[in-house]
Amino acid sequence: MPSAIDNFEYAIKDAEELLAHFDSINCNPPPANAEVLKRAGLVMALTAWETYVEDRVVEDMNKKLSAVSGSYVGNFVFKRLQQELKQFHNPSSEKTKKLFVDYLDLDITTGWAWANYTPEKAKTTLNSLISKRGDAVHRSKQPSNDQPAAHLIKRDELEKAIRFIKDLAKASDSFLDKHLYLSR
Repeated sequence: MPSAIDNFEYAIKDAEELLAHFDSINCNPPPANAEVLKRAGLVMALTAWETYVEDRVVEDMNKKLSAVSGSYVGNFVFKRLQQELKQFHNPSSEKTKKLFVDYLDLDITTGWAWANYTPEKAKTTLNSLISKRGDAVHRSKQPSNDQPAAHLIKRDELEKAIRFIKDLAKASDSFLDKHLYLSR
């Protein structure tokens, strides 16, 4: 069975492919319908992140609770986790932190540090992207006066967002591996 990070690396390719498709049809001026590819790319990138978070907490809970798997306690915890994951949408920094603190007693956000990012900057960036994803999904802008609507996300912003989300998943995975399995 593929790991959470393996699934993430496969899923994030959808966002990268949408960006590549945008690039392939982009001309000056770009077609009016090209904007949808960038919005979809942002949605797919953050969906890959959401799925990673969900898969990773389940993966770690399976390891943590292997000794009580099938017991009343093990079944209770897994049912509660599954209920919570059904309501786990828009994985902001606070929601992600709460999930990992509640189930694994670990603040994952403290591990969100790499290159030019501190945990605070990573949290702010993630929250901004989550908000933008909400706009991309629920607030498609219509043209006014035959002028195209302003683009929600620029091409270079999408490229940076995809790179950020990939780095965030890698930092999270590394942090969790280091702190959850010290006794290996």
